Amino acid sequence: MTETRRPFGDPERRNAETLIGLALAEDLNDAGDITTTTVIPPRARGSARLIARAPGVVAGLPVVGLLIDHFELGEGWRPRRVDGDRVEAGEVLGELSGSFRSILVLERTALNFLQRLCGVASLTARFVAEVEGTAAGVFDTRKTTPGWRALEKYAVRCGGGRNHRIGLYDAVLIKDNHLGWLQADGVADPIAKAIADARAGSPPGTVVEVEVDTLDQLDVALRCRPDIVLVDNLGPDALREAVRRRDQSAPGVELEASGGVTLATIAALARTGIDRISVGALTHSAVALDVALDIDPAT
Repeated sequence: MTETRRPFGDPERRNAETLIGLALAEDLNDAGDITTTTVIPPRARGSARLIARAPGVVAGLPVVGLLIDHFELGEGWRPRRVDGDRVEAGEVLGELSGSFRSILVLERTALNFLQRLCGVASLTARFVAEVEGTAAGVFDTRKTTPGWRALEKYAVRCGGGRNHRIGLYDAVLIKDNHLGWLQADGVADPIAKAIADARAGSPPGTVVEVEVDTLDQLDVALRCRPDIVLVDNLGPDALREAVRRRDQSAPGVELEASGGVTLATIAALARTGIDRISVGALTHSAVALDVALDIDPAT
């Protein structure tokens, strides 16, 4: 649950290959690119460059590489940057040469992947910059585009952020709705029971986190010693008090702030001494980075 940037691995590759198949199927259907096949002769060859039109952080070049391999153009693909690089407007991300028909067919799909993932990485980098000099890490959430989770969480890492749990399967996060049901069912201390049951029923080593929204609930949670307490929708003053109480009674428990975190508010939250700040906006509100594929007219 505290995963930092790592390479483009098997989960990301599988995610990319699945999405590439879906993207090409919806773009080409059974007929293919009827514009290119009627206008461009099969013998045509050319080259093109992927160019950033705005400053940002690169993410998604391995996905472009997989797409290019699908069209058997791998020998003509020359990445000029690597994921995680910061680029300025006008910088070349990669160069491609080969069948001009194939270049035209893959253009939009390549840009869709690259623009989306660069957008997530670039927004993440802005949030990370706001907490520089503090102990707080910037974490994503499960608020990802359905089907894109591995790639979007990879893009968060490219931007310097960290991954929260990947899904419901790899960590325990006891939220207000879990606690609300237990309370309605007559459980006297729902926080303590939920944490105990989660510890007993989960594989050894599973991270257990519980969400609270008051300082009184925090005190109860700290006595139960979960790995992380998620303090939801509290302002800087309350968070400073939460950190003080944690340091006094359970220094081994990490504290995480969440709830409507923005670029304007995250620095003040980080300065409270909190360990983690989770930001749904990293993936659900990222704006695509402007990236273009420019054909080299000389070829």
